[in-house]
Amino acid sequence: MTGWRWLFADQLGPHFLDDDEQPVLLIESRRVFERRRFHRRKAHLVLSALRHRAAELGERAQVRRVDTYREGLPRSLKGLSVCAPTTYAARRLVQSLKGVEVLPSRGYAIDEEAFGKWAQRRQGRKLVMEDFYRDVRTYHRLLLEGDGEPVGGRWNYDQDNREPPPRTATLGEATGVQKPWWPQEDEIDEEVRADLDRWAADGVEFIGDDGPRRFAVTRDEALQALESFVTTRLEDFGPYEDAILEDDRWMAHSLLSVPLNLGLLHPVEVARRAEQAWKDGDAGLASTEGFVRQVVGWRDYVWHVYWHFGDDYRRRNQLGARQELPRWFAELDPDGEVQAKCLSSALASVRQDGWAHHIPRLMVLGNWALQRGYDPVEVTDWFHRNFVDGYDWVMVPNVVGMALHADGGAMMTKPYAAGGAYIHRMSNHCGGCRYDPKKRVGDDACPFTAGYWAFLDRNRDEFAGNHRMSRSYAGMGRLKDLEALLEQERHRGTQAP
Repeated sequence: MTGWRWLFADQLGPHFLDDDEQPVLLIESRRVFERRRFHRRKAHLVLSALRHRAAELGERAQVRRVDTYREGLPRSLKGLSVCAPTTYAARRLVQSLKGVEVLPSRGYAIDEEAFGKWAQRRQGRKLVMEDFYRDVRTYHRLLLEGDGEPVGGRWNYDQDNREPPPRTATLGEATGVQKPWWPQEDEIDEEVRADLDRWAADGVEFIGDDGPRRFAVTRDEALQALESFVTTRLEDFGPYEDAILEDDRWMAHSLLSVPLNLGLLHPVEVARRAEQAWKDGDAGLASTEGFVRQVVGWRDYVWHVYWHFGDDYRRRNQLGARQELPRWFAELDPDGEVQAKCLSSALASVRQDGWAHHIPRLMVLGNWALQRGYDPVEVTDWFHRNFVDGYDWVMVPNVVGMALHADGGAMMTKPYAAGGAYIHRMSNHCGGCRYDPKKRVGDDACPFTAGYWAFLDRNRDEFAGNHRMSRSYAGMGRLKDLEALLEQERHRGTQAP
């Protein structure tokens, strides 16, 4: 009989087991939620997924609800195996346990050894996600012609995607796209909610609002969510993947990051199902390629960068950002202090659902933190705790490398800093906002527009040799009100915009 397999709460899919009869150990650690203040929705989601998996496995599962993982382990570890966990801390734990067999990680398009060889073949050249993505597609033969060339003759269809938002309140009004598939809560969810209420009464602190579960936590639910997306929403994903609508936070996004990061779906099976949808005529090539790039390109790249750069990568702070998160940001604007509509809406989305799609994350929340010089360690922790799909491996590269450019360009060649003009172009927030994205100075000056120029001025020496920033600095040199702008931003402080 196959030995016992210890599954962490993000290893819940069938591909983490060796066969259909393998016995499973599941450990539910309360200390995880006592150490850090997680979003209430996230705590519910993780516990619901863990308990649903236990219910599916029935007598094959041994479930231990304890304070720490060590307390949940059997006295004898002989015959116990575990797939390598997804964080440095968890890997150090399992590797310290004598008798536990630590297997290679699972659940990604390529393994860590293959990525290491790919990086080595670059012979010191900078890692580039686009190159990695093309190699992954070639390896798995995704969206390729018979001779190994990309279907349609192009690897990347960005120029056909990423349109501004439609002139409607919701995407459905513009394109007829259906609302997302939502799961139905059951008695396990009721039990989880009751336990979280009891924990809160006992002093365990959570952040954010409670509410109906929005994301899949079982394999069956995940497959339903995948099928619904590729047949009814994938077509509209590409054109509007970077657009923001105030009254439609879900738009045509897949909402599959949660079941993917819980290990309920494998990224390659998701990509193949999207490819089949294109073959069946349910989605266009540009949308399909854009989605496949997210799933087996960017997601896998972030996973491998996390391990490739090492555990100290999280502490990089090339720009010397030391500002503490102000209360209104750290607490998700609970009192409605924020008047800038884009920032207020993004924080409300996180407060209410523990989720926002990638553009509010990067170009609103991350952009704001970058401009204001928030400490990268604090910002990474904030994203990790508050997003339902946030894990250490997800947020360290995305925040340190992409959003805050704290790694000095190891991951991205230029910072993702932008003024109000970008937000105005890609959202419908600015029309009813008290701030004007075209104004830099004054009571109605957009804090993102002013913050952009202040950020460039503060980091002038750091970016002096970056040719991709030359046009921005040339533009700054033409600003006649730069001194007034900088004085204005020096007095802004940590108050809510």
